[in-house]
Amino acid sequence: QLQLIESGGGSVQTGGSLTLFCVASGGTLTWYSLRWFRQAPGQERHFVLAMSWNGHTKEYAYYSESVQGRLVISFDSAKNTVYLQINNLKTDDTDVYYCITDNGRYWGQGNQVTVSS
Repeated sequence: QLQLIESGGGSVQTGGSLTLFCVASGGTLTWYSLRWFRQAPGQERHFVLAMSWNGHTKEYAYYSESVQGRLVISFDSAKNTVYLQINNLKTDDTDVYYCITDNGRYWGQGNQVTVSS
């Protein structure tokens, strides 16, 4: 069974960058289209990114307006890992970020991103 393991979040000041890792075990990550959402505990969930694959390369990506132009996506097939780099971070980006397969069946455990001014 596929498991998604997230890491790489943390704390940064405004204008900085963080890279979020989404590692798959029990299956090949590129078999699944992926989504990223952000959600603080007890708060509304917000869409961040949807993407699909063509082999091991990104075929399609759709970004929320809030992150448009600030995301860089990369993939390491040997590590079965997708990297989501968020640049020019803003305090409004503070949240817990989740990587999810597009069928909603498999979720990462969440990755805290905290941006301070």
